[in-house]
Amino acid sequence: MNPHRLSVFLEVARSGSVRGAADRLVVSQPAVTAAVRALEGDLRVSLVARQGRGIVLTSAGQVLAAYAARVLGLLEEARAAVEEAAEPGRGRVRLAAVTTAGEHVLPPLIKEFRSRFPEVEIALEVGNRRLVWDRLRDREADLAVAGRPPPGLSGEPFLPNDLVLVGPADMSLPREPAQPADVAAVTWLLREPGSGTRATAEEFIAEMGISPPSLTLGSNGAIVASVALGLGVTLISSAAVQKEMAAGTIRILAVRGLPLRRQWHVVTRQGERPHEAPLRFLEFLRSASRPEPASSRERPAIERGRRLGRGSEPGPSGPPPRRVRA
Repeated sequence: MNPHRLSVFLEVARSGSVRGAADRLVVSQPAVTAAVRALEGDLRVSLVARQGRGIVLTSAGQVLAAYAARVLGLLEEARAAVEEAAEPGRGRVRLAAVTTAGEHVLPPLIKEFRSRFPEVEIALEVGNRRLVWDRLRDREADLAVAGRPPPGLSGEPFLPNDLVLVGPADMSLPREPAQPADVAAVTWLLREPGSGTRATAEEFIAEMGISPPSLTLGSNGAIVASVALGLGVTLISSAAVQKEMAAGTIRILAVRGLPLRRQWHVVTRQGERPHEAPLRFLEFLRSASRPEPASSRERPAIERGRRLGRGSEPGPSGPPPRRVRA
């Protein structure tokens, strides 16, 4: 089974169309069609079928799609391990991270790691929780950074992650700390289904016993910008709003039961030991959870990560915290 053909088929399965796969792979649509047909010839089965203007996977195609990511991921993992054995000190780390961790927590840590291990390549994919767990299970990522992992994956907490409620800078509440009724009529801005932050927000709303109006937006950036414009409030990691609070466009709202104290976890496949380069990065992240970093070179990035995770404790007037630069 040709790995290139298999990777093309996987993109077709994920995108649901030849055109989508061609766009992602930056190749022509005929090239995608030819690769899929060649793979069908190798296996002597039909993998896709036309449905209207699009295509769907056949039952055989669905079975192959379930294996394809793991097969390709394992091949990539084997290639990296062999290269590391041939050239000690070099290597590649494939990371998958939820949006907040990928955009705000990991960049300063990656920068510090790269300063110590410049020969190690880092590949980071950012997405919602569902995508991150899929990438790790399918061996398309060596490590993941997210909240608490589901069964079957192994997670180690390494940095704090406080979730706070934020609103526009000029927003006033009847009282602070606010009670559930004080935020029951305000629009809550939520991430897309599959996001861990959305799931936590929905759980918190249910625990408060309120049913506020809501608006779904597809990214932290869109949500934070909408909060600043006065569209509503949102429950979000303090790490994601440092710049906006420093600029005075949004503020933390003191609400009973908040902030929610959470942890960022570095996650691996249960019962497996990563190969050399990912293990080196794992040990670096583990050092972030120690009272004292292993070396003075690690301290700046780790301390930045801790401050980003903790954010600020809002007082009665909800003052913005000091700006943290990554």
